Amino acid sequence: MSATTSASPKYIRTATGFLMVLRQGDNVLQELEQLAIREKIPSASLTGLGFRHPTFGFWNAQTKEYAPKSFSDTEMASLTGSIAWKDGKPALHLHGVATDKNFTAYGGHLLALEVGTGSMELTITTHPQRLERLVDERNGATVLGL
Repeated sequence: MSATTSASPKYIRTATGFLMVLRQGDNVLQELEQLAIREKIPSASLTGLGFRHPTFGFWNAQTKEYAPKSFSDTEMASLTGSIAWKDGKPALHLHGVATDKNFTAYGGHLLALEVGTGSMELTITTHPQRLERLVDERNGATVLGL
């Protein structure tokens, strides 16, 4: 078991990668970046679910920036993404669908994610190849290079 700075471990190694369980107040993107560095993950795919406060972004092709929109007290119905590298640092690409107490769904590219009440469970499947993210000159978006 690999422990982090908190009193209890946040993740364990599995046959295909890692299982991570985060608690209220944890920054999901930061925890994933730290895991990638600590465990020297070359690349990975991930899925997850749980309670959280997401900030989604919609890509504006003209400005080449994300227009952010934040939500509170939602349940992540689905989270999927990948871990690669850019400029020597972990580069996450996450998308998700969150629902509120009225079952209204919101989704898209995740810019930020904090665990709300309860927990967040993430399954990280590692890949042996180190993958890099590159800027696509045609549209300015950062894409996964193979």
